[in-house]
Parts: sequence; structure tokens; C-alpha cells
Amino acid sequence: MGKRAFVFPGQGSQYIGMAKDLYENSVEAKEMIRTAEEAAGVGLSHIMFNGPEESLKMTDITQPAIFLHSVVLASIIRTLEPDMTAGHSLGEYSALVCAGSIQFYDAMKVVRFRGKSMLQSGIDYPGTMAAIVGLSAEKAEKVCEESSSVGIVQCANFNSPGQIVISGSVDGVRKAMEGCKAEGAKLVKELVVSGAFHSPLMQSAKDKLFTELELNNFYKARIPVYANITAEPITFPEDIKRLLFEQVTAPVLWEQTIRNMIRDGADEFVEVGPGKVLQGLIKRIDPSVKVWGIDKYQEVIPYL
Repeated sequence: MGKRAFVFPGQGSQYIGMAKDLYENSVEAKEMIRTAEEAAGVGLSHIMFNGPEESLKMTDITQPAIFLHSVVLASIIRTLEPDMTAGHSLGEYSALVCAGSIQFYDAMKVVRFRGKSMLQSGIDYPGTMAAIVGLSAEKAEKVCEESSSVGIVQCANFNSPGQIVISGSVDGVRKAMEGCKAEGAKLVKELVVSGAFHSPLMQSAKDKLFTELELNNFYKARIPVYANITAEPITFPEDIKRLLFEQVTAPVLWEQTIRNMIRDGADEFVEVGPGKVLQGLIKRIDPSVKVWGIDKYQEVIPYL
């Protein structure tokens, strides 16, 4: 028998109107959204449902909004059970709630804190990110290494074969973008982001997060959670906290994570949360596995 994996999206999957139908159709969803707003200390639902887009795109709002949408969906699905789980960057927090490793209310506070700290890091230590398509991981890493003479730059996300995101200082990233083009990348595109995520420029956010993680209780996960920075399953609280801390400045090994989940028996992946970003990546990583998603209330109904 194959195994089912739940995967949870990260930043970039938000859209105006997200989770509105859940709020309107499910009492449980409505309660969770209200609880989340209390934990986060901000009127998230108004921005999620109505925008404006500028507000929804701010890291300190984006992160709790995507987390909330994802966790509400996972909570109201009754009859669909995952055997393992993972989340892309921020999505790792949704995966940990799904696996019972941290309670929803506590996780909401941590995610809001993480978003605020990362936004502040982006203001204090400005940087940028760029998507590189059609270049091997080895070549991209080599280019980053060579370009770091002019400024910080490293691979931030290994998303799928030939799709990598680099992150760092503006000079470092732009130099690496030129280098990647010279190496034959099909597409090199600077991203509109509020900081150099998953790079050393996020160190101040990482330091702040350490204290926040220590203040909250983590429990042994009920199902394996595949960590972004090792791509291997973890269940113990000490490991989970340490890797959430390290994750802020370390690359997300998404392609390897999915390959390892498949190695461990996963043949069905369900993206739980807004958008279809992860579904696209997984199809490119291994077209043989079943991939689908749950985002809207209509898609939840069969599993209530």
C-alpha cells in the first residue's frame, strides 16, 4: 500500500479572498480564524478576504495568512489522513501543527513573530532573491560561490529539477544572475520580495526566533515531518526546534524532501492550502506520483 503525504505551501501562494469560503461555510473554520486573530494580534481575515494586495504581500501578514488557511483546511478535513507531511519554508509550521508537534494557537504566535522579524531583517539588511530556471544545482552553487566576492549570495530553494532560487545582497544576487545567464540558464528573474530569505542576511530574525521557539511547547510528532534543511523525517521536539531555527538562514531542500518521501513510500501528495505551487513542483520532480490539492471549501466537502 502506498502512503499519502500532506504538503503545505510557503510564501507566494497567497491571494485575495483566501479562506473566505471556509469562514462562510464552516463554524469550525470561523472559530479557528477568530482564535488566530487573537493569537496574532492583527485582523488577518479582513486583509485575507478583501486585500489590498500590498498589505497581503507584507511578510508579517503573508506568513500568518498562508499558515492559517492551510491549518484550517487540514483541521476540517476529517476522513483524509496523511502518513507523513512536509511544508515549504513557512509551510513547515503548518506541517508541524498537522503532525501534532505544536498547538495551533502557539504556532500562530510563532509564525506572526517570524514574519515580523523577517520583515525587519529585510529593512535592516536589504537584499533580494532571484529565480533560476534550467541550470543544475551544482552550476548554480558554483556561480553563487564565485559571485560572493562582491556580496552575500547563496542558493535558497532547491525547488525542482532545474528550478532554484538564489538569495543574498543586491550586488551578490545580481552578479550571480549574470553568472547563471553565462552558464546557460533558460530564465533568470529577480523576485519582488521584502528580504533575502534563507540567506545569512536573515541572521537577526533567526536570533530573535530562537527565544520565541524556546517560549513555546513542542511535542513528539504523530507522523514524520520531513525537515526543509535535511530533507529527512523528524519527530522529536529538540530536533524540530533546532531545525526551525536553522531554517531561517539555510536553503530549503524541497526537491530532495519530495524524493525522500517517495523513497519512504509516498505515492500520493495532497497540497493543503492556498494555490498550486507545490503541485507543479512535485509533478516536475516525479511525474509518476499522484498529486492534487485542497484549497477551497468545495474541495473539503467530500472529507468532512
